[in-house]
Amino acid sequence: MLDLLLDALFDSLKTLPFLLGAYLLIEFLEHRAGSRIAGALSRLGPFGPLGGAVLGCVPQCGCSVAAANFYAGRLITPGTLLAVFMATSDEALPMLLSQPQTGGVLLRLLGVKLIAGILTGLLADLVVFRWLKSSPPQPFHELCEGCGCEEQGLFRSALRHTVRVFGFILAVNLALSLAIAAVGQERISHLLLTGSAFQPLLAALLGFIPNCAASVLLTELYLAGSLSFGSAVAGLCTGAGMGLAVLFQVNRNWKENLSIAATLYVAAVLTGTACQFLFP
Repeated sequence: MLDLLLDALFDSLKTLPFLLGAYLLIEFLEHRAGSRIAGALSRLGPFGPLGGAVLGCVPQCGCSVAAANFYAGRLITPGTLLAVFMATSDEALPMLLSQPQTGGVLLRLLGVKLIAGILTGLLADLVVFRWLKSSPPQPFHELCEGCGCEEQGLFRSALRHTVRVFGFILAVNLALSLAIAAVGQERISHLLLTGSAFQPLLAALLGFIPNCAASVLLTELYLAGSLSFGSAVAGLCTGAGMGLAVLFQVNRNWKENLSIAATLYVAAVLTGTACQFLFP
């Protein structure tokens, strides 16, 4: 129990620098730069998924957490957010880097996720989310009723948001670590239908677990031969770490959140299934 608590604490602590940096930037944009910079970011919207996919390739899930907060403040488009989520691999990249023989797999994974993130983001902005009436752009502090952001100053306000979301991340990490420890890796491998054509669908569902344990488990199952490359890709494309969980926590519009999650799942399964044929 103590080991699980420490693991959950360390996993959560990894997000702190990214989380604080995201809130500092958001507070700066709101209190120092105002609507002028927010408008400039909006005008870059069509090109956002390209930068978002590159950003998502950074190891661990801090960038996906930051992107969720940026979207909640309407600083990036849904496509840019999806590009970050699709390209994020959480702990998979450090794990593959620790295995010298997997250099080719690492480059292939990065290439697939980068291309998939860009294409998914562009298509989402151009087609998928045109029908969805999003809430209008709004200052970030308006997402937090009664928090007194304007009176607290930039750093104190960012720190308060960071501590609040960090507590949420820690609680989720601990709960999910306990659940995964109870189920066990072998049983999960059996449930994932090793060798089945339906494996990408199940692996993509596993990737939704908002915890680095999901990416670690998916990578270990792939290296052990229990998951195909396409299935691992599907799971790691939905495996945006705590990004999706934070999105549901900070973004009020659940219709948007569910639409983003559904689009992410479909895109991940299609990408993984394509990889089943391209990289058998």
